[in-house]
Amino acid sequence: MTSEDSRITALEELAAHQGRVIEELSGELSEQWKVIEQMRKKLDRLTERLLDLEEAALEAPAITRPPHY
Repeated sequence: MTSEDSRITALEELAAHQGRVIEELSGELSEQWKVIEQMRKKLDRLTERLLDLEEAALEAPAITRPPHY
C-alpha cells in the first residue's frame, strides 16, 4: 500500500466515523427537543394553575358578622 492509498483509507475511515457521530448527535438532539417540549407543556400547565390559585386567593370573603352575634 502506498502512502497515498493509506492517506485515502484514513480519510475514508475518518469520514465514516464522523458520519456515525453526526447521526448519533442528531438522534440525541431530537430526544432532547422532545423532553424540552414536554417540560414546556408542564410549565405552561403549572403556570396556569398558579395563576388560578392566585386569583382565588385574592378574592376576599365577604365581611359578615360571626354566628355568635
